[in-house]
Amino acid sequence: MPIIKSAKKRAKTTKKAAVRNAKSKRSLKGAVKAFHSAVTKGDKKKVAASHSKAQSEVGKAAKKKVMHKNKAARKQSQLAKAAKKAAGVTKAAPAKKATAKKATPAKKAAPTKKAAAKKPATKKASAKKPVAKRK
Repeated sequence: MPIIKSAKKRAKTTKKAAVRNAKSKRSLKGAVKAFHSAVTKGDKKKVAASHSKAQSEVGKAAKKKVMHKNKAARKQSQLAKAAKKAAGVTKAAPAKKATAKKATPAKKAAPTKKAAAKKPATKKASAKKPVAKRK
């Protein structure tokens, strides 16, 4: 058991956070399991409803920092992919078009050092604000 006052407070807050995180994780797992069971059964209406619920729970978990934001994005992507597959919507690969290559114009020759040396080096004057007058 902690002796220092700040350590006691940390222990209390850690317990509260653990309870809150556990509740969030439970609801997340329940939503994802419901979605996967709807997918396996093949009920399209339940798939759509449970998909939106699962997406929402994953987003909430990321917002509350129970789950890393990249992991949440990956999970949402996986859920969407599974929902599309369950709904029978598959994206057909686009047909590749045979395109004729256009002739590229000839590149200009790079300026030589002599041509670059002929230009005078001009320094741009920096615009400064006038100094405020003192009373």
